[in-house]
Formats: sequence, C-alpha cells, structure tokens
Amino acid sequence: MGLIAGLGLRFGIDFTGGALTEVVYTASPDKAAVETMLAEELNLQGFSVRESVDERGRAAFLIRTKDLRESERSNMHTALSRMGSGAEITRFTSIGPVIGQELRDKAVWAIAAVLAVIVLYVAYAFAGIGTPVRSWTYGGITILVLMHDILVPTAVMAVLGYFLGAEVDVLFVMALLAVLGYSVNDTIVVFDRVREQLVANREEHVIEREEAGIVLKDITYTLTAPYAQLVNTAVNETLARSINTSITTVVALLALYILGGEVTETFALVLLAGVMAGTYSSICIASPLVVAYAKWKGVAVDTVQSSKIN
Repeated sequence: MGLIAGLGLRFGIDFTGGALTEVVYTASPDKAAVETMLAEELNLQGFSVRESVDERGRAAFLIRTKDLRESERSNMHTALSRMGSGAEITRFTSIGPVIGQELRDKAVWAIAAVLAVIVLYVAYAFAGIGTPVRSWTYGGITILVLMHDILVPTAVMAVLGYFLGAEVDVLFVMALLAVLGYSVNDTIVVFDRVREQLVANREEHVIEREEAGIVLKDITYTLTAPYAQLVNTAVNETLARSINTSITTVVALLALYILGGEVTETFALVLLAGVMAGTYSSICIASPLVVAYAKWKGVAVDTVQSSKIN
C-alpha cells in the first residue's frame, strides 16, 4: 500500500485517453532533442518521451501526447521523420477520454464481479459442514487474501512505472484477473482440504424434538481433533501440490518474459509477482487467518469443539 500510495500508477492511454506514437531510427537523435522539438516547434504540452528498442534491435522512442487532431498528427510525424536517419513510424494509437473512462469503469466492475462470485461460491461450498466458524468466514478470508495478491503485483507495477516508465493498460488488468483466478484456485484447494478434514474428523449427534406437531432435528457435530490441528494437516497435505504448481507456472512465465516480445514483458512480470504472492498467501496467510478468527470468536482451537446445526 505504501509503494502504491507513494509512487502512484502511470495510467496508459487505454484509461486516460490520448495518443501513443512509436518511431524507430537506424541512427536516433538525442531524447532531449526530441523533447525540445515537441515543446518548441509543435507547442505540445503534457507529453512524455521514453526511449525503447523494437523487435529488430533498432533504437526507438515512445511518445505519449494528448489526443491529436489529424493536422497535429501529420505535423508531428513529419518533424520526427526529419530527426535522425532511417526514421519510421511503426505505431500510432489514439484513444479518446470517453473511451478511456469507459475502459477504466469496466475494469473495476470486472474485478468486483469476480470477487463477488468467489465469495458466493466459497460460502456455498462450505455451507452446512458444522465447522467452528461459519461458511461465510472462508469466503471473507479468501477475499482478504485476494486483496493481498492484487496489491503485490500492483505495487510492482508502481515501481516499474516510477523507475522504467511502465504504464497501466488493458494487459495489466488481464494480468490481475489471471492472478485472481490462480490465487483463488490455490486458496480453495487448501480450504477444500480443510473441509475434508472437518468432515472426516467429526461425530454426528442427532436429537429429535417436536414443536407444534412438527418434528425438528438438532444436529450436533463434535470434532475428534483440535481445529488448529486439522487446518495444519490440510496445509501440509497441499503443500507439495501448491509449490510444484507454482514452480511450473513460474518457469512458463520466465520463458514468456525472456523469449517473448517487449509488449509481454511487463505482463509477465506482473503475473510472476502475482503467482508468487498467491502461493505464499494460500499457505502462510489464508489458513492462519481462519484459525486466528476462530480463536478471536472464542473457539478453543487447540481442543476438540462441537458445533450445532438446526
């Protein structure tokens, strides 16, 4: 949170609107000369120039400006072509501010919808198992863990933006959604094993009673082992699976980062940070939080407990 608040995020034109121009040279001019030309000759304000390299190893500049009119775009391309040698405009993208705001809103709604569905699914999957904590607790803790898993790659993006000029774009949102899917899968696997341990280590007691001519059943479950011990057993049983899955995913992402193009480098780095955060959180945060919450609610997690379902 500190890194994100302190450094901030550099939003790309996908979200802010504007124009992005990429120009490559066989012999490139100085960055300062390009900036001077944009400011003094073309009278552009609020632009940024970032040095880059294209797929063929040629020097390039990524120039971000306001949304340009056709005459302004033509004048800028002509001026850039006069600088250096072998100039070639390889990319020009223009997005209006209305479209950018729409993309930002849709990104927020997409992430919120994913989180809501996850809570509902986890609560449904754990309904009625008679654990010392309610089924909604598992869903709530899953969301807290997912917030951690989102904050880590977002903080990485803030650092990349501050030092390397990386910008938040649609690919970043896709990376966050992929991290959410990966992390929740890892966490649910651990919690599902907790559920299996709770079902396998309990005794069921049924007491029938009659009220107004209706027979009601009170079902009491008594755990045959301490809750903390069952959670610890579930984590140990899934530990190898979580680590092995993470290693194979990291290897694939490293290959994408090293062998992939420049466009996917930031995407791969964000996913790497998210995968490592998700692996750590599912093992070291999610399960301890469940036990800590049960203890805070007054459950003696180190001794056997009973719970009642009407």
